[in-house]
Amino acid sequence: MTSQYDLLLLGAGLANGLLALRLKQCQPHLRVLVLDADIHAGGNHTWCFHADDLSEAQHQWIAPLVAHRWPHYEVRFPQLTRQLNSGYFCISSARFDAVLRAELGDALRLGQTVACSGADHVQLASGEVLHARAVIDGRGYQPDAALHIGFQAFVGQEWSLSQPHQLDGPVLMDATVDQQGGYRFVYTLPLSPTRLLIEDTHYIDNASLAAAQARQNICDYAARQGWQLASLVREERGALPITLAGDFARFWQHRPPSVGLRAGLFHPTTGYSLPLAVALADALAAEQPFSPAGVASRIQQFAQAAWRRQGFFRMLNRMLFLAGDADQRWRVMQRFYGLPQGVIARFYAGQLTLADRARILSGKPPVPVLAALQAILTHPSGRRASR
Repeated sequence: MTSQYDLLLLGAGLANGLLALRLKQCQPHLRVLVLDADIHAGGNHTWCFHADDLSEAQHQWIAPLVAHRWPHYEVRFPQLTRQLNSGYFCISSARFDAVLRAELGDALRLGQTVACSGADHVQLASGEVLHARAVIDGRGYQPDAALHIGFQAFVGQEWSLSQPHQLDGPVLMDATVDQQGGYRFVYTLPLSPTRLLIEDTHYIDNASLAAAQARQNICDYAARQGWQLASLVREERGALPITLAGDFARFWQHRPPSVGLRAGLFHPTTGYSLPLAVALADALAAEQPFSPAGVASRIQQFAQAAWRRQGFFRMLNRMLFLAGDADQRWRVMQRFYGLPQGVIARFYAGQLTLADRARILSGKPPVPVLAALQAILTHPSGRRASR
């Protein structure tokens, strides 16, 4: 049967949405259709990134998606408070949905549940069958035994305040709070003079986070800051994967073409997926001529290159999760944020130099030396860790 489409993109989340937008800009002749079971593209999320995470050209093409931007951000630890003069950007799911609807038109079909899919077709719950030269799955993180994962779990609430909050920039980490059995911090984005997104965030061993406790943490934190919470605008919950170790070949052995968290394309330590999603969208959209048949191998090659670059980050994650007491994990991050701003920026961008890596590891470690060495050499199963 003749294909109806060149590409079917399953899921209208961040990675597939960016890919669809970039393909329309660079390969407008392609027949692309994005499907999602939700009635809104992007779900209920907030995606953020740093200025140095993207090139100037990348900043330009995603600019319509950016809802908020700030020239600096702050971090707070028991023995360190610091402002970093580096740009920080926020994409809201509401803005993402609006832009995708406007730009993609009929190429975006929402409220469509996928019953099953194959390499060249998708069957919807309605019984309708769609055919394509290639199908790409971007429906979010899916647990896989090939990866050893920790989590950055959070509950975020957007509040309208009765009085201005007085923040002039985001507070990415306030780790002066009670740690509650793991590395915990509060993340705050000032969205207007009287509106805040406040997230209670925990680096923990599993994806479960007690939502009721997190909500109380947010209210208690706001009270300590003197913020008068007036009305709750919305709430989001999530658990970003943090990679400690894994087997890349096994992970991809039987995996269909995938993008975003589903493809393991995220920063191993922060869980941020936007920079890699933008880079992959650029790489696929630049293909001349574009070959849907070659999409699977192109994505896997991209993912393999990213995996190789990320070995150092996985090692650091093992130190964070496996060395020392859980309530003392903040010491690792406090030491990190004392480094030069350029090192911190390249860390977030996943572009550390050899000198940067040496700088991060130099000096007295913030965890016991023996425990740090054991964490570096092993992963949670007790076997030697794979890079």
